[in-house]
Amino acid sequence: MRLGDLSPAAGAVTASKRLGRGIGSGLGKTSGKGHKGQWARSGGGVRPGFEGGQMPLIRRIPKRGFNNHFKKVYSIVNLSVLEGFEANSVVDMEVLNEKGLIKVMKDCVGLKVLGNGTLSKALTVKAKAFSAAAKEAIEKAGGKAEQI
Repeated sequence: MRLGDLSPAAGAVTASKRLGRGIGSGLGKTSGKGHKGQWARSGGGVRPGFEGGQMPLIRRIPKRGFNNHFKKVYSIVNLSVLEGFEANSVVDMEVLNEKGLIKVMKDCVGLKVLGNGTLSKALTVKAKAFSAAAKEAIEKAGGKAEQI
C-alpha cells in the first residue's frame, strides 16, 4: 500500500455545491437563494433567536433560581449500606466507589455518612463529614468515625 492509494470511506466525502454555474446545474442564476430579500443578500439572515423585532422568547421568560458556586457536594452513604461490610474493616470513599455503592461526581468534595439504618459491627469509617446520629451509631457499635 502506498500513500497515493489511500482514500476516504465510501460516502464519507460529499461534493460541494457548485453555485452559479449555469441553468443546467439547477443552481444557476440566483444560486439557490430565490429572488431578492434579506436571505438573498450578502451577509443576509438574522442571528439565532431573532424573532423579527418581537421580544424574543428567551427574554420573555422570567429568570428564576440561583446557582451557588460555593456549594459543597458530598457523596452520601447511609449506615444501612455500611452494614454489608465485614467487622473491623476500614471503609472509605475509594472502597465504596470500587464496590459501586456510591457515585463520585466531578465536583464532589468528599464522603458524608448519614444515620439512616442500623450498624451492629465495629467499623473504621473514614469520611469528610458525619451526621451526629451516624457518628453516635458507629461509636456505639464499637467502631471509629475518623473525619479526614
